Amino acid sequence: MKILYVGGEAVPFVSTGGLGDVLGSLPAAIAKESSENDVRVVIPLHSKIPSVWKDKMTVAASFDVHLAWRVQHADIMKLEKDGVVYYFVANDYYFSRNNVYGEYDDGERYAFFCKAAVEMLPRIGFTPDVLHANDWQAALSIIYLRKQQNYPNTRTVYTIHNIEYQGKFPTAILGDVFSLWNTDLPELEYDGCINLTKGAIVCCDKLTTVSQRYSEEIRTPYYAYGLADIISAYAGKTCGIVNGIDTDYYNPMTDPVICGGHYSAKYHTFSGKAGNKAALQKELGLPVDPDKPLIAMVTRLVPPKGLDLVRAMLGEIMQGESQFVVLGTGEHDYEEYFRGLENYYPDKVRALLRFDKELSRKIYAGADVFLMPSQSEPCGLSQMIACRYGAVPVVRETGGLYDTIKAFDETTGEGNGVTFYAFSPYEMKDAVGRALKYYYEKPLWKKLVKNAMNSDFSWSASAKKYMEMYNSMF
Repeated sequence: MKILYVGGEAVPFVSTGGLGDVLGSLPAAIAKESSENDVRVVIPLHSKIPSVWKDKMTVAASFDVHLAWRVQHADIMKLEKDGVVYYFVANDYYFSRNNVYGEYDDGERYAFFCKAAVEMLPRIGFTPDVLHANDWQAALSIIYLRKQQNYPNTRTVYTIHNIEYQGKFPTAILGDVFSLWNTDLPELEYDGCINLTKGAIVCCDKLTTVSQRYSEEIRTPYYAYGLADIISAYAGKTCGIVNGIDTDYYNPMTDPVICGGHYSAKYHTFSGKAGNKAALQKELGLPVDPDKPLIAMVTRLVPPKGLDLVRAMLGEIMQGESQFVVLGTGEHDYEEYFRGLENYYPDKVRALLRFDKELSRKIYAGADVFLMPSQSEPCGLSQMIACRYGAVPVVRETGGLYDTIKAFDETTGEGNGVTFYAFSPYEMKDAVGRALKYYYEKPLWKKLVKNAMNSDFSWSASAKKYMEMYNSMF
């Protein structure tokens, strides 16, 4: 099968979050599924892509793109990695920017990208069986393919990674910016404006989300950010497939960043876990004490991550013996709260208000408990990474957290974490309390940590489900 993935970012070239991890891992996993799969990816050539990658690229095509009254040139750069061919749409006017997203003309930038991604196909001699677009920035690739090109045998997939971000624009710019006609408006218009996500939902052959639970949740107003009726109307072509993680990259047996010793559930070597906890406590200036449970969060500091629950109850939790560390940036009020908490508990709390990927892995390796009380979580990768490093997840039962973390049962010894259902500070506190109870009952804790570390979150399982979904369209 010939598959083209379209999106705004991909690891290791450029990434702002989970989408980059998906487009950096899923295509390679699909390529491994069969040597006959021809897997390709296209993203913009962002200025943030390091020169070590740019220096390896060659020119695959070069042409002008007509976007309404504009004519902008596109160079299609190419390189191969892990059995996948990556293309990069180069145009300095649109992509020599400081930000991958969040520029004033994002609608125009990504319209140009999508048009170039579709118009490059005959120039590179590639007709995909499946075009798989990801999030609103790639939505127009499906719309252009259907409205302006002749690819009757190409099936299209649209994946919603986070429905909060839909690509909304005034209807007045339909022709001037998006190079579409008024006859195209019925598919795109929603709630008085252009909604690119709605347009892709209508035009695609399959609609997917990044977990099964999330595909069900977004049919309800609470989770859908206004699109519940559209999602429900197209429920027949909707499915959810949970993301995976790169288990080679996130591997406590080989991770070069962690400095307290390597360890593995597979090889029954766990001493390194305690060593990494001690190393993290020392690095952060916390008392080095193996008997004090270390609770951690690595997260964006925004409301959907459940931080109102944390703010309501963490002070009470810290009155016990636990230590707490948070790594992340976000809204000012949350940052100030964690700064204040660190000042109040200088021997218990550390607020690391920055983005630091290497430090995050040290935290996963050193933490005992990993807290994710999300209000909504389309998939979530942190709970999977935490399991990989033996940090027991405490999660709210929503989205991908529900699909990946199952409550530990003391009687059967099954389950890989601690869960709670209601979005309530008291239920979160109770769940943390259960985790700490297990921590002090060492036989139970050892079993729970092993269960977490033995969870299979590799991309291979997800890749098989994607291939089944792709094949179902033919």
